[in-house]
Amino acid sequence: MSTENEGTAVPPAPSAPPVPVDSPAASPQATAPDSGAPTTPLPTTPPHAPGAPEQELVHAGQAPAYASAGMGGPQGGAAPGQTPDASWPPPPPATPAYADSGSGGAGADGWGASYQQPAPKSGRGRGGLMAAVLIAALVAGGLGGGLGYTLAKNDDDTSSTTVSASDSGGSVKREAGTVAGVAATALPSTVTIQAESSSGEGGTGTGFVFDTEGHIVTNNHVVADAVDGGKLTATFPSGKKYDAEVVGHAQGYDVAVIKLKNAPSDLKPLTLGDSDKVAVGDSTIAIGAPFGLSNTVTTGIISAKNRPVASSDGSGSNASYMSALQTDASINPGNSGGPLLDAQGNVIGINSAIQSTSSGGLGGTSQSGSIGLGFAIPINQAKYVAQQLIKTGKPVYAKIGASVSLEDSTGGAKITEQGASGSDAVEAGGPAAKAGLKPGDVITKLDDSVIDSGPTLIGEIWTHQPGDKVKITYERDGKTNTVELTLGSREGDS
Repeated sequence: MSTENEGTAVPPAPSAPPVPVDSPAASPQATAPDSGAPTTPLPTTPPHAPGAPEQELVHAGQAPAYASAGMGGPQGGAAPGQTPDASWPPPPPATPAYADSGSGGAGADGWGASYQQPAPKSGRGRGGLMAAVLIAALVAGGLGGGLGYTLAKNDDDTSSTTVSASDSGGSVKREAGTVAGVAATALPSTVTIQAESSSGEGGTGTGFVFDTEGHIVTNNHVVADAVDGGKLTATFPSGKKYDAEVVGHAQGYDVAVIKLKNAPSDLKPLTLGDSDKVAVGDSTIAIGAPFGLSNTVTTGIISAKNRPVASSDGSGSNASYMSALQTDASINPGNSGGPLLDAQGNVIGINSAIQSTSSGGLGGTSQSGSIGLGFAIPINQAKYVAQQLIKTGKPVYAKIGASVSLEDSTGGAKITEQGASGSDAVEAGGPAAKAGLKPGDVITKLDDSVIDSGPTLIGEIWTHQPGDKVKITYERDGKTNTVELTLGSREGDS
């Protein structure tokens, strides 16, 4: 489990044979000239091969240079003042063999017999023809005027048949429940966070507006570099950028709260949902800055709940534990701290960790991309932690008062023989001691949740608050026992 701190104008088609009119100078036979050379087909861009290790990004404005062929001379004749080229117009293009040459309807030339103009007629009757045409034009004009008058006269009581520009389209309205609608509402309340340590190291993450006072909720690992004398900024999708400071951070929960300096007065906090009511298969929408690409929106579903996740900074220290919401929405380094929304736009989790392959990465870097396994801190837990950080600046953790092995196993969480730094494995007077738990006991369930390892137990305990009563099922000497205890508390990460 790894966290992510993350052309040339086309000539017109050949003209149809002209309608024959009386012309004493007409030639006996004429063939419509070709109006231009055939257009060169555009080359096909080969698709990227599936599974290719990298794909080159192409700028949107870059266009492939298509070569022009077959356009060796001016189109439509010579320029004024120049001698026409004897080769213009060019001969007709070769005839494609679309049908069998013996088929009816086509002549020996393939397309059909050449058009033959009729022999010239005498000039008699020309005046009569012109008179007929004139009379027809007058009748047509009178009809048009009459129709126009009638339509105008009946305009008050007859629907107009005129189609205006607004009738052919109109504005696109996106409903609030669509992904586009949710994104339009949520994006203005998300920020891209830049954290930089005093030595210049840092990274990019995401956060979202928690209240109107300027508090932003994000991951601890997003802001960790800026905790001691570092620099922190938050940029909104509008481009407005604010300096910020860390109010409090909880390493174990991987939650942090920062506050904008000189926060604007029009902040709109995102609505918090209820992560306990989320069901597998529910739609999800993630917002973040994957690989620095701010304001990115991806979608998916809840693919699992209560997924035990232990994540760290990659060095094996600074571990965080969560009983996470699992989603297949694309989450990558830079999405950390961003909101995971439901279909109505309510925050149900904070994107925190991804399961990724150990090889590959974007542009050859060591960071791997999404494989469809992302994990978010349930918002019910994150809300409690954030409120504590805003109130006191320090996190408060629920505890049972016993040290457990952090080794991977499937049998349960085993209470160790000795605690950290030589302390007792079972804290004297603590919840576990009062419930009769001893070193060597293997905890297999907390309430109805199956416990398969120490990290799973820790993550499950931290979904509760100090003072909650829970049932612990454990095994000792081959026997299964169940006891009830009241969770204690611990302040701070130390």
